[in-house]
Amino acid sequence: MSIRMRALLVHLFTATGAVFAMLAMLAAVDGKWDMMFLWLVVAFFVDGIDGPLARKYDVKTNAPEFDGILLDLIIDYLTYVFIPAFALFTSGLMSGWSGWVMIIIVTFASAMYFCDTRMKTKDNSFWGFPGCFNMLVLVLFALTPSWWICLIIVTVLSVAMFLPIKFVHPVRTERWRAVTLPMALAWTVFAGWAAWGNFDASSWSHWGLVVTSLYLTLAGAVQQAFFDPKD
Repeated sequence: MSIRMRALLVHLFTATGAVFAMLAMLAAVDGKWDMMFLWLVVAFFVDGIDGPLARKYDVKTNAPEFDGILLDLIIDYLTYVFIPAFALFTSGLMSGWSGWVMIIIVTFASAMYFCDTRMKTKDNSFWGFPGCFNMLVLVLFALTPSWWICLIIVTVLSVAMFLPIKFVHPVRTERWRAVTLPMALAWTVFAGWAAWGNFDASSWSHWGLVVTSLYLTLAGAVQQAFFDPKD
């Protein structure tokens, strides 16, 4: 198989995320939250490995007629932002005025963040919270906190998208990657476990989600505070 064909296959692999997004949306419309999150977890897995494949086969050189970055951003907005926000609104966790506030904040702020050319740092981390509301909403479904706690968390993370705070990229941030990558893989397993069990409150997967989510949220800020060179 030629290198060009392999590069094209990487683009096609990335595009499967749009199919998984549609399957997740259909499940969300029917209120099948476990299936919705399972499809989103599959999309999250695809998103985690298509980047390394794209770099390995140099898709920019070998299949330049397709913009892999644009394709990835379109799918990420659907799976990271749009569908999770819809689920949080329609599930009842954030209904009434809090749900409307959440929908407006999340969709608007994420749209601006996803087109921000300053999104990445020199070490391939993210500047600001990278709009991973799919991860947040899954944890909220698992823990079912009060609506006001949901609103506070959503608002804080939406503001954090535009603050000079680092968030690690599980694959591309080299520092602590030996820990970060297994944490991201563990989060994926715990997320699938929680969704498969229909978010049973007694499941140990919820503790795994909390621990891995805290690490992935805070690791970049800790690196920035204690290990990055100061100006």
